Amino acid sequence: MNTNHIWNFSTVGGIKRVNIESGQDLIHLGSLDQKLWTALSCPVHDLEIDPKTLELIDTDKDGKIRVPEIVAAVNWVTSVIKNPDDLLKQEANFPISAINDQTEAGRKLLSSAKVILKNINKEDSEVLTVEETSDITKIFASSKFNGDGIITEDTTTDPKLIQLLNEVISCIGSSTDRGGKQGVSLEHLTSFLEQCKLYASWHEKADAYTTSIFPFGDQTEEAYQYYTAIKSKIDDYFLRCKLSAFDPRSTDVLNLLVARVEAISTKNLSTCIEEIAGYPLAKIEAKKDLPLDTGINPAWEATMNSFNKFIANKLFPNQKTLSEADWNVISDIFTAYVQWKSEAVGTLVAPLGIGRVREILASKHPEELKSLISEDIALEHEANNIILVDQLVRYYRDLYTLLKNFVTFYDFYSPDAKAIFQAGTLYIDQRSCDLCIRVIDLPKHYTMSTYSGMFLLYCECVSRISSEKMTIVAALTNGDIDNLVVGRNALFYDRYGRDWDATIIKIIDNPISIAQAFWSPYKKVYRFIETQINKIAAEQEANIDTKSTKSIEDTSTEIASTAAPKPPAQPFDVGKFVGIFAAIGLALGAIGSAAVSIVAGFMGLVWWKMPLAFIGLILVISGPPMVMAYLKLRKRNLAPLLDANGWAINARANVNIPFGNTLTSLANLPKGAKVNLNDPFTKKKRPYLSMVLILSILAGILFFILWKFGYIHLPGNMK
Repeated sequence: MNTNHIWNFSTVGGIKRVNIESGQDLIHLGSLDQKLWTALSCPVHDLEIDPKTLELIDTDKDGKIRVPEIVAAVNWVTSVIKNPDDLLKQEANFPISAINDQTEAGRKLLSSAKVILKNINKEDSEVLTVEETSDITKIFASSKFNGDGIITEDTTTDPKLIQLLNEVISCIGSSTDRGGKQGVSLEHLTSFLEQCKLYASWHEKADAYTTSIFPFGDQTEEAYQYYTAIKSKIDDYFLRCKLSAFDPRSTDVLNLLVARVEAISTKNLSTCIEEIAGYPLAKIEAKKDLPLDTGINPAWEATMNSFNKFIANKLFPNQKTLSEADWNVISDIFTAYVQWKSEAVGTLVAPLGIGRVREILASKHPEELKSLISEDIALEHEANNIILVDQLVRYYRDLYTLLKNFVTFYDFYSPDAKAIFQAGTLYIDQRSCDLCIRVIDLPKHYTMSTYSGMFLLYCECVSRISSEKMTIVAALTNGDIDNLVVGRNALFYDRYGRDWDATIIKIIDNPISIAQAFWSPYKKVYRFIETQINKIAAEQEANIDTKSTKSIEDTSTEIASTAAPKPPAQPFDVGKFVGIFAAIGLALGAIGSAAVSIVAGFMGLVWWKMPLAFIGLILVISGPPMVMAYLKLRKRNLAPLLDANGWAINARANVNIPFGNTLTSLANLPKGAKVNLNDPFTKKKRPYLSMVLILSILAGILFFILWKFGYIHLPGNMK
């Protein structure tokens, strides 16, 4: 790479930043010293740029984009297009003629681009968009093979192969191919055939021992189900008969004829089937065989009839009863079958039946499916080139936008653009704030935001459409802060014009403007005076309340001690209100005394020094906060807010006073607007009072002038 490339720089936001203004700048981007990049990494998500494009750039899939990944993306895209200058256009429509067909990679991309146009029925078009190249399902919908190694019903017209393919899906599962349909891969087919072989080998053992394993032939499984359904009740019956023989007195208890029969005798027995099923299978007597067709518990008659049909009548024909020895013979006859079932393998294909499984293993259809899968896999490289076309179209549209917000912060400092980290606009208190950033980690943001030097409003936003929630931080860089408190509501518009209800949840207090700093001391004095007056008045009122309460209590005690038909009404307590007004007067008097002292000193000056003294007083009061505000405003830095969101900012992103004023717009009347100044709710004016006040001020000024020039002499030493 030619490291002698000449770079152009501009001073933006107090920092010298490189200008990326040509295709040659892009080609040589890898040679630019990383110390001159504005950012070194940024997150993939929560930015106002297509996240799919950023995911393609993020080759290591760690959720962040770093300098080497951007350089690699730029190098690739500039190598496959004819004119790198085209990337600076940021066009959504990608002309396939822009592909450099002089290279092998370019020719493959061009061929794939034409395949895409053909598949989406736009063969006559020479332009592709991201919406078209990203619709993989539509691109591959009509393709027999698409290189993903998954075959579907559309891959073949042979009904036998289609049947086998569907059997694989039903037994093993499926995957979605690039065309959006369900199909099978080589892994699915291999697993299916393995299951078939295991299932077949399991049945080969049964074939070798058919008589012992299947004592009832094809009905052995059904017979076994009826055997297991009745087994516990028959075992219970013979055990109860043994206990009855052991102790005849227990027979009634074993039959459950004492408590349970009495408990249900008054009930509707049709609703007690479950309870009746808990009774013995038949009447208990010592050494009694089990009757097969009479005297059976009604709740078990159906199950017992099936047991007789499939097992007892076949093993012991013409018998009306079943002895315990007969029952043991039945139990033993299923031993081999139970053992064989416990060794079952390949059961995933059991629904197909052993006959169908053996047919599949004996046919050539599995190999034919494997051949189709191999054909599909052979087109993997070509299909991947089709995927690369989507990457090319995305880079063509979005890569330069990313560079302007990563290598430089051009979009942030441009008056006609917005950076990819600017989420929208917040409207609050007759102003709009354009510097609004999504907050990913709120506690971390709180910690880092103090280093930004900006006045920040953290707002919780709720979408009016989907009820989705997000948190933003808005920088307030113009106006005043008098009405901004936690809990105030506002309206936030995202970059797509959708409105969100916003509520302030936290405020980071920093200077907004020099004008605000100028008035801040006077506002503090005003609040202090107001607080002191309220404090003195409150204390005086409390003292009066205490004294009045004590006086009333004493009077009540005296009245209670004397017999009186009716207590006198309490007199109006004037002292309470007098005390309050006296307290207020005291506070005002103290303030007035201080004001008189200042005025007296001011009046003692030579007349030409008075304006200087006034200016000096203003500077003494407002100068320090204005100087402090100016120094802080010059150092406002966006970098901490982005660092808190996962960026790695490499250079300061200053927000000085002029630039800050552009980020927060105040309310202004439209040009040519007409204003009706007749406010019906304005306090009624009394012209005579205004005239008296104006005449008094003019008289005072005239008196002062005449006194200064010696036309009026005051008593005492005053001259």
